[in-house]
Amino acid sequence: MEQTNPYIKQFPELMKGKKIMYVHGFGSSGQSGTVLRIREVLPSAIVVAPDLPIHPEEALNLLRETCEHEQPDLIIGTSMGGMFAEMLYGYDRILINPAFGIADTMGEHGLTGKQQFFSPRQDGVQEFYVDKALVKEYRNIAEGNFVQADSKEEQAHVIGLFGDEDPLAHTYDVFREHYATAIRFHGEHRMNDQSFMHAVMPVIRWVDDRQEGRERPIIYIDIHALKDGWGKPQSSAQKTVRTLLERYQLYFTAEAPAEAQYYVDINAWLYQYINVPAYGHTIFTNQKPLLYGDYLIDTEKTEGMATLIQAGSDTFKTWDDIAEYFSRLGGQ
Repeated sequence: MEQTNPYIKQFPELMKGKKIMYVHGFGSSGQSGTVLRIREVLPSAIVVAPDLPIHPEEALNLLRETCEHEQPDLIIGTSMGGMFAEMLYGYDRILINPAFGIADTMGEHGLTGKQQFFSPRQDGVQEFYVDKALVKEYRNIAEGNFVQADSKEEQAHVIGLFGDEDPLAHTYDVFREHYATAIRFHGEHRMNDQSFMHAVMPVIRWVDDRQEGRERPIIYIDIHALKDGWGKPQSSAQKTVRTLLERYQLYFTAEAPAEAQYYVDINAWLYQYINVPAYGHTIFTNQKPLLYGDYLIDTEKTEGMATLIQAGSDTFKTWDDIAEYFSRLGGQ
C-alpha cells in the first residue's frame, strides 16, 4: 500500500490560475524536487521552471527574457536562484537561502572542478566544469545584487527566508542590510517537505492574499493558551495553528513587557515553536478587550470585540476541541 506523505497537502484555491516561476540552485535544474513539490501542493498554479545555463550572465538574461514573456505572479528562488531572483525587479519574489556570495561558497565547499547536475536537464547534459574563470563570472554577477533595493516598491516585493541550520549560505545579515522582511525558519539549505509546508507555504499564502486583496477572518491567540505547565506547546497546539492558518489570519498576543527581556523571551518562544506564522504577527498588549477581530483564543474570560474561545474551559478543554470547532465553521 502506498504511504501518504504526512507533510504534503494540496491547496487548489491558492495561486489559482497564476504563474509561479521557480529559479533553481547551482548544479540543479527545472526538474528538481522543489519544482515537483510546488506543482503538487499548488495544483491550480502554472509553474515555469527553466534550466539555467552554467554561465551566470547567460542565466540572468534567460530569466529576464522568461519574466518578460511569462509575466510571473510570483518568483521563488532558492540558493543561487535566490541570488538571481533578487535581480528580477518588479515582481513579487521569495528568496530562500539566497547565495549572494556563491563565488566564495564554490571554493569553501568543493564546488570546483568536474561537477554533476543534481537533477536531470532537458538538454540531457549531466556534467559541467567549474574553473577560476567561471568563479570570477559569478563574483562579478553578484555585484548586481541590491541595486534597486532602496526602492519602496522593491521592499514590498521581496521576502527572504533563511534556514537556521543552513551550513552553506549565511546571508541573513547582508539581506537585512537591504531588505526589511527577513524571516528565519527551522531548516537547512535544501528544502524538504516539512520546511516547505511550514515555512514557505505561509509566505506564499500571504503573497496571494495581498495580491487578491483577500481579508481572512482574524484569530488572536494568547501565548498562555499555547503553553503547558512546563512552558512547552500544549498537545495539538502547533498542529492546530498550522490548520487554522489555512483559512484565517492569525495573530499572537502577550502582555506588554515591563522589561525588555520579556519581549525577547516571548519572541524566542514563538520563533522556536510557531516559527514563520508568528513573524510580524505578534501583538504585545494589556488591553485585549480592545483587539478588533473575529476570535480570541485565551485562557482568561476576556470579554471584548472578538468572540472568545476560552482554552481549558468545559467547551474547549483541549486544542483538539478548538480545532474541531473551527473545522465546523469552515473558515467563517
